[in-house]
Amino acid sequence: MRTLHLALALAVTVPVMNFACSATKRSSLTDDADDPSGAGPGGGGIDLTTTNSTSSGTNCTTDPNLDDDGDGFSESTGDCNDCDANSGPGAVEVPTVPGGPTSDEDCDGQVDEVETCDQGLAPGDADPLNAAKAIELCQKSDGTSWGVVSASYVRAGGGPASPGLGAGLLPAFGTAGKPQAGSSLLVLSSGNARDASAPDACGSMTCNTSGQGAPPPGFPQDVAGCLGGTDINDDVALEVALKAPQNAKAYSFDFAFMSFEYAEWVCTDFNDQFIALVTPPPMGAINGNISFDSKKNPVSVNIALFDHCDPALKSTFGEFCVFGGGACPAAPSPYCPNGAGFMAGTGFNEWGDSGSTGWLATTAPVNPGEQFSIRFAIWDTGDAALDSTVLIDNFRWTADPGNIGTTPVDDPK
Repeated sequence: MRTLHLALALAVTVPVMNFACSATKRSSLTDDADDPSGAGPGGGGIDLTTTNSTSSGTNCTTDPNLDDDGDGFSESTGDCNDCDANSGPGAVEVPTVPGGPTSDEDCDGQVDEVETCDQGLAPGDADPLNAAKAIELCQKSDGTSWGVVSASYVRAGGGPASPGLGAGLLPAFGTAGKPQAGSSLLVLSSGNARDASAPDACGSMTCNTSGQGAPPPGFPQDVAGCLGGTDINDDVALEVALKAPQNAKAYSFDFAFMSFEYAEWVCTDFNDQFIALVTPPPMGAINGNISFDSKKNPVSVNIALFDHCDPALKSTFGEFCVFGGGACPAAPSPYCPNGAGFMAGTGFNEWGDSGSTGWLATTAPVNPGEQFSIRFAIWDTGDAALDSTVLIDNFRWTADPGNIGTTPVDDPK
């Protein structure tokens, strides 16, 4: 029981062109002059960014019924560049590099189209497929095509769950937490996933939702020098199974984490966490998690990227760390350089002292055509008091290779 804790109440449209690649055309593809961005046409997709140039296919013929580049499609079945294995109905669109020539990578007759599917979602919509749409996972896989294979709400440990007020599909979270793409974003919370303006807002720093849960193996993850609690409470997660496009080599998503645990309970048992648990885990993941800072700290009040809060309250940083018996960390310098404005209207600044990361982007590698799952999970650590919330949005595929990493979004909206 944390008595002290509780007492403080702390497109441009172009025609589709099918063509057969002659030997002359094949010889010109080593630098892919038609698409310097490098992913080539690829049908049924959304845009993604790349800077590489790639081409393949050693036997590029004029026969429209032959799959010259080995991507599973020929000109007769919709491949508009059968000299490039990164092109075809199983690929995804690549935005044009600034100043470069345009190219219709997915062979759908449009250039650099942006697919959105999250208009008009209700905050309390409990359909996990709509939650996937809220973060721009629009295309549904039929088992062979790329896209969302399945989606479900689960507990952090993977057991089934009904999210209740622990999840929300919102047009914004507060006045600054606007979607990074599309019209909606996904909010997961160990309390109520609603901002202060909602009729079903929490109204305080603690709203218990689902009780004690079973953590995934290896979690809660401790931070070096700060032993945290071992039990989790009020956990909720969205799990999506995905099949990657044939030309995707990485993916990214944006998120922002905020908590009432900040700043007093830094380096204590009460290290609420958000993780993105990937199965099978890519190289560089920590117990399957791909969202952590440069020091391998999980997304929590101990992450180095917690820089939105009230700078006047610097003296409260790690205030109760002394109860852990160890050396307490020094307050960051500068302290809260971005102020508390990001939390305006969320409830986190109205109902008590709190802090936030602002928008961050996590990137991880993927193999073309790979099927994998991501479990976006959040929980209270150590007890059920003082809630934490994560905003998730703007999932996108990329055609360039990418290593695991989490960094601030350069241009927050």
